[in-house]
Amino acid sequence: MNGKTIVITGAGSGFGALAARSLARAGHTVYAAMRHTTGRNADRVAEARAYASEHGVRLRTVELDVLSQESVDAATATVLAETGGIDVIVHNAGHMVTGPTEAFTPEELMAVYDTNVLGTQRVNRSLLPHLRAQGHGLVLWIGSTSSRGGTPPYLAPYFAAKAAMDSLAVSYAAELARFGIETSIVVPGSFTSGTNHFISGGHPSEQTVVAEYEERYGGLMDQVGRSLAALAPADADVSQVADAIVAVVDAPYGSRPFRVHVDPVNDGSEEVSRVADRIRAEFLTRIGLADLLAPHTTTCSTTRADARTASRVASW
Repeated sequence: MNGKTIVITGAGSGFGALAARSLARAGHTVYAAMRHTTGRNADRVAEARAYASEHGVRLRTVELDVLSQESVDAATATVLAETGGIDVIVHNAGHMVTGPTEAFTPEELMAVYDTNVLGTQRVNRSLLPHLRAQGHGLVLWIGSTSSRGGTPPYLAPYFAAKAAMDSLAVSYAAELARFGIETSIVVPGSFTSGTNHFISGGHPSEQTVVAEYEERYGGLMDQVGRSLAALAPADADVSQVADAIVAVVDAPYGSRPFRVHVDPVNDGSEEVSRVADRIRAEFLTRIGLADLLAPHTTTCSTTRADARTASRVASW
């Protein structure tokens, strides 16, 4: 059997489901992780099973709730028992909320952070020991251009959580390099169709505050949606994100880009990230840690790792 064993979180719909199918078609064994596989997502499990049968691919599902360490650990045990190893972690699970920032309680902000940030930590704590033990692997994070690009109002809890996740990914990249583990961040822009981010998104509970903001910001989210849709080119399609994920996974070890933008609206994130990632590379080099900019292998010297830095720091 060729290909890699991949676990992708939040793969019941949207980017996750598309990426899981695309990766399976590319010849990989893909575990589309989602919660409530025997409940409200049972139909999605059936759809994945039917897709695997129809296309003759190794697309499987596994129960995994990123909000529960016990659930994550159980999913890890299942995948390892069935395959014997894991090569790629794709952090895709996320939750979006919309509304005036002041109207969200601290607990509601915490819940967004729990899914988008702490969820990745639970998955890493369960899966990274296996990647570190084998001395190779890829951790692929699905970020957002909102971390560094244009940020329209009424999306602050989601934007803040995605920015925190991006910061976590950057730190993990350096800390995993000496274990031979690569890091890539795929950064989608705003896609106003093809995902259920806005449809399934949450809203603040403080409706009195919402009403006060509505007096001055009435219809703001509709305006943002229309404007983003107008900026997007006619050929913008969410499948481009899945294509980018497959390209990163299929790239040769040691050549994968650190960051890849898929941004039909071009909100400026790629330009800002290019500067930030360059400064990161330059600073690590200044303090004698240039070897952390590329994964190590048993035959890879620090000099050879340094030589790969330029191509990995630049975005595709």
